[in-house]
Amino acid sequence: METAFTVYSDFMNYESGVYHHVSGSVEGGHAIKILGWGNESGMDYWLCANSWGPDWGLDGFFKIKQGDCGIDSTVYACTPDIKTTSYKF
Repeated sequence: METAFTVYSDFMNYESGVYHHVSGSVEGGHAIKILGWGNESGMDYWLCANSWGPDWGLDGFFKIKQGDCGIDSTVYACTPDIKTTSYKF
């Protein structure tokens, strides 16, 4: 699934755990992929892939609290119809 969320300055320092906005100003918006979900220490989170490379966060991934920073507001997914799609290699 694809989504976007509001990035705050405290997100830039994410290294582990479940991110949730605590302090800092708005830095902008960011589009990411949601790959899964889970619960850590009683907090429901989305497991996401970032585009900032493997040196950031959890080898390029991060966990964010469900509903935080507007992440649940614009989630998109689809089921492709491969019968009508032709691929030429």
